[in-house]
Amino acid sequence: MNASTIYLALFLYFVVGSIVARRAGSKIGGGVNEFFLAGRSLSGIVSALTYSATTYSAFMLVGLAGFTYIGGVGALGFELIYLSGLILVAFFGPRFWLVGKKYNYLTPTEMLGDRYQSKAVAAVSAVAAVIFLIPYSAVQLIGIGALLEGISGGAIPYLAGVGIAAFVAVYWTWTGGLKAVAWTDSLQAAVMLTVAVLSVIFIAYRGFGGFGGMFAQLETQYPAWLSVPGPGFFSINTFVGLTLPWFFFSLSNPQVSQRLFVPRSLGQMRIMVMGFLVFGFIYTLVSILWGFSARLLIPDLAVADSATPALLGLSIVPASLALLVMLGISAAAVSTVNSIILTLSSMICRDVFKNVSAGSTEDKELLVGKIFVPLFTAVIVAFATLRLDLIAALSVASSAGLLVMVPALIGSFFWKRGTAAAVLSSVIVGGLVATIFQYSGLRPLGYWPGVWSGLVAVVLFIGVSYFTKAPVEKADEFLGYLRDELGRRKVI
Repeated sequence: MNASTIYLALFLYFVVGSIVARRAGSKIGGGVNEFFLAGRSLSGIVSALTYSATTYSAFMLVGLAGFTYIGGVGALGFELIYLSGLILVAFFGPRFWLVGKKYNYLTPTEMLGDRYQSKAVAAVSAVAAVIFLIPYSAVQLIGIGALLEGISGGAIPYLAGVGIAAFVAVYWTWTGGLKAVAWTDSLQAAVMLTVAVLSVIFIAYRGFGGFGGMFAQLETQYPAWLSVPGPGFFSINTFVGLTLPWFFFSLSNPQVSQRLFVPRSLGQMRIMVMGFLVFGFIYTLVSILWGFSARLLIPDLAVADSATPALLGLSIVPASLALLVMLGISAAAVSTVNSIILTLSSMICRDVFKNVSAGSTEDKELLVGKIFVPLFTAVIVAFATLRLDLIAALSVASSAGLLVMVPALIGSFFWKRGTAAAVLSSVIVGGLVATIFQYSGLRPLGYWPGVWSGLVAVVLFIGVSYFTKAPVEKADEFLGYLRDELGRRKVI
């Protein structure tokens, strides 16, 4: 595809999104809650769309399609495990929302710090989130850079694609905070889903005469891709190692759990959950079918993550459709990046700066948060220049590190005995285990880092809690309030 055509499409996409972002920015008030949480006033539909756009990123049509290309139907099981984890949102969402509103929490890590009565818990958890979310953010830029390079036949350099995506994410985030991000996410989610559905229908009928023809060819040429465990990629150890962190994604990833603070009511949160479930199921099926199509039409790819760019370069895909898919994937990645940098910036200004600065004010917090938006983006771009392979695996590696937050989060809502020392030890030691195992390639007993980091975090959180003093007074207040409110509102 001609590079000038791609640049023009990206420019128009940026202009339209910027109009939406500036319109949203004109409606925000002052203060950190307005900038980072949109004043806790989003509707259920907007919440569902921004939650979907934040969650489903370049990982899906690039990473999950690549997993399907090499692993077959096991990739569907892997992603459905994530969707089944939505039960955690249905269960924990009202609890996050209630305590967030009562105690005016800005971030999930601030909630942990207050619940366990420790500024160190808030700060350490925030720093851990920064460390593990940088690679996941870079994944989005890697996806866009590789996509633009592939679809243009190399005319658009990889780094140019990375730079364009980073600039768009920073500009929209800076323009209006979460409200701008949420409004642009809504636009991008609609583009993502519409383009993805239309494209897979088009390729199925243009390439195979329909979905029946596609699966008939798969049964003939690649029967192992339609069976469990598949052609060999998804062993039981690999499947467990990938899916365990994915199941807890909605709790462990702060850019997602922070979204539980923003609906204007519990009723709007229910709409958010149902909307996300529908969006996620459709988008998952589309990504799997995309991977199967690439396997049949381009069977000899050396790198699985190149399946989508290669598929878009085929003659059966009209240039106009390939352009729309490129915009849809770019939209997915940008929406995830700007959500992450917004969340990380809020954690630095609230959980680090506020706790170490004696003269902290809300205006200073907001200024620090805004400063960190471009700073975090620069770090993410630097990481993306490494251009690490297998986007889906890198995404799960980040989730393996963030999984160490889950015991403390669950304990904050259900266990009075949990202590700050236990949180610190589980996050620090569990995080080190995830990092060392991931980058050394260690797989004790054949299991992936997420299994071991999660196990270590659980054992340390429970064990250390029994030998240290719990903040009983705060636990009674926190859990008593939840018990009364949930009972009054008849929420499970």
